[in-house]
Amino acid sequence: MYDPVLHIVLLEPEIPPNTGNIGRTCVATGIKLWLVEPLGFQVDDAALKRAGMDYWQYLNWQVVPNWNALTKSLKGNRWWYLTKTSAAPYTSVTFEKEDVLVFGRESAGLPRELVAANEKTAISVPMRTDVRSLNLASTASVVAYEAVRQLTVRGEYSLPIGESPIG
Repeated sequence: MYDPVLHIVLLEPEIPPNTGNIGRTCVATGIKLWLVEPLGFQVDDAALKRAGMDYWQYLNWQVVPNWNALTKSLKGNRWWYLTKTSAAPYTSVTFEKEDVLVFGRESAGLPRELVAANEKTAISVPMRTDVRSLNLASTASVVAYEAVRQLTVRGEYSLPIGESPIG
């Protein structure tokens, strides 16, 4: 198991392949994945396995029963809330180790009240207005790799390049 460089939170995820793909990205980048219940699937779901579960033996991950349990577990960390409604692009942020990247449900995003209460730390991935939304796994990957890129450029983190012990 690895010490996480960052944290990705999926608040009530609904689609197993998205969670599986995000889990695989977390393994590749050294990020911990947090799943906040209720989940729209079982963590042993076949679709989840096809999308990355074979990597989950290497994944640092945790399921928590609700938002309060999550905030207690990550108290003291900086939080970033991903929402298409924010005018602040993810590239405007200087990410730090142990930052928390929060993503909402595929069908609804983050609750409006949560975004409103955290407006100063709400960020988005820019997209054309004729697109309703981006895929959750794609969005999580884009933001995760930007955070890792920034930490790497500053010499605060590095990803090994070469032969994978995972296979």
